[in-house]
Amino acid sequence: MPQSFISTKPIPVRERLIMALDVSSIPEAQALVEELGDSVIFYKVGMELFMSGDYFGFIEWLKQHDKKIFVDLKFFDVPATVGRAIKALSSKGVDLATIHGNDAIMEAAAKEKGELKVLAVTALTSLDRGDLDDLGFKCDVRALVLSRAKRALQIGCDGIVSSGLEVSMLRKELDHKLLVITPGIRPVDNREEDDQKRVVSVEMAFQNGADYIVVGRPIRDAENRKAMAEKIQGQILAQFQPVQ
Repeated sequence: MPQSFISTKPIPVRERLIMALDVSSIPEAQALVEELGDSVIFYKVGMELFMSGDYFGFIEWLKQHDKKIFVDLKFFDVPATVGRAIKALSSKGVDLATIHGNDAIMEAAAKEKGELKVLAVTALTSLDRGDLDDLGFKCDVRALVLSRAKRALQIGCDGIVSSGLEVSMLRKELDHKLLVITPGIRPVDNREEDDQKRVVSVEMAFQNGADYIVVGRPIRDAENRKAMAEKIQGQILAQFQPVQ
């Protein structure tokens, strides 16, 4: 039986599901949040909504509805610029934010984060071995993810974003020191047009050691969105019941 690395962090179970609001407008996002009601507490707000309208007004709206917020903009620029952006974001009352880049970028973000938890991106779940070759990364995917995670921890980031395929390796090497947020979750069969390549199930992600999972399309595209969210919440609860 594979070794279990179930998260030991004191995170309320229903907050471990982060819904990705990958929709094209603020009104559409608000309607989706209202439709999901209390089935989802934590939301990821990314680039698509950033370009669609009043992004920070929407963040304030989420806060007024007692939701937790993950700003996924993958800040990547010269270190001083990233540091100032993170400092500004830390005053908005959001919970998590992503950065990309080298040690200097991570250092600048960690210095300015305040109460905001900063997550370093390791390797996007839409990338596979061939994609990394094309980008000039000749190392193994797992070696790349581990290297990024070790550097993030040493520099002072709070966590990383990593495919569930690599999380058990990270837990073996780094224990539970870092928060690990795992996207690319597919509780149902992948669709042929899906652009995610390194994906795992809800159960596998948590058994491998994820603290949170990010789910987008499986909920957004479901016939009954709230029922799908509750189904996933049930799958998450089943992983944590033995350790409650």
